[in-house]
Amino acid sequence: MSALLLAPWILLALWGIYVGVFASSVTSSADGLRVQNFLRITRIPFSAIADIRMRYQLVIETTEGRTLTCYGGPVSARSGARRSPSDDRPAAGSQDAERIIDDWHSALEPTAVPAPVRRMWDLPALVALIALVVWAGIAVAVVGAG
Repeated sequence: MSALLLAPWILLALWGIYVGVFASSVTSSADGLRVQNFLRITRIPFSAIADIRMRYQLVIETTEGRTLTCYGGPVSARSGARRSPSDDRPAAGSQDAERIIDDWHSALEPTAVPAPVRRMWDLPALVALIALVVWAGIAVAVVGAG
């Protein structure tokens, strides 16, 4: 019985580690990029990308004028030294960033009409959080009643 009362707290900690460390990612497909920053997922068609550059992380500017920093994507290998803004290309050895930029360049069509950028929540992770919070609330109620 005590394991059932302790488990939600451990699982909540593991959920937080998952969301904070592992959930964020950038993936490229034939039609665009899928960027997940913590619990927020953004699908960006290649036609809606105005620029991709490398700061400390991958930064995507959309044709809507929005800027999206990719927390789970490739990171810059630059040292602490300041570099000029024109030097915002991927550092040597950042094949993932180079591949994403190459995918974008190869998918560009001069006459393409920008498709809309879609933003959504990571529903499975949110449902898991709600279930864990309810379970933790039940555990607190059981311990308080006992």
